[in-house]
Amino acid sequence: MIDDDRDDQEIFKIALQDVNDEVHFLAADDGVEGLQLLQSGEHGTPSFIFLDLNMPRMTGKDCLAAIRSQPHLNGIPVVIYSTSSDPKDIQDTKALGATDYVVKQYSITSLKEILRRFFN
Repeated sequence: MIDDDRDDQEIFKIALQDVNDEVHFLAADDGVEGLQLLQSGEHGTPSFIFLDLNMPRMTGKDCLAAIRSQPHLNGIPVVIYSTSSDPKDIQDTKALGATDYVVKQYSITSLKEILRRFFN
């Protein structure tokens, strides 16, 4: 997960562990850190990248474009996970190569329902 909000990271991690406790969760605080983590290969290749849009240093859209420009990262499904439900953000990120778009949930129950689509 690449998201600058530590609370969102923690809620996501808790929901994910409830859905599938075998999934290894790793978080980066912004796009720059996320790209460094992905490029290092230190933690292997992720099955999914959940990416916030509104972050400091590098926006989610710029991070997505950078991920898609690198052959060794290009095949990883990237799911935008944002508070924005703006159709333009959805359209722009799909055009940049996002696999899916999920609006952040304010209920851990609804977040778990969404995560089950990816991890069950």
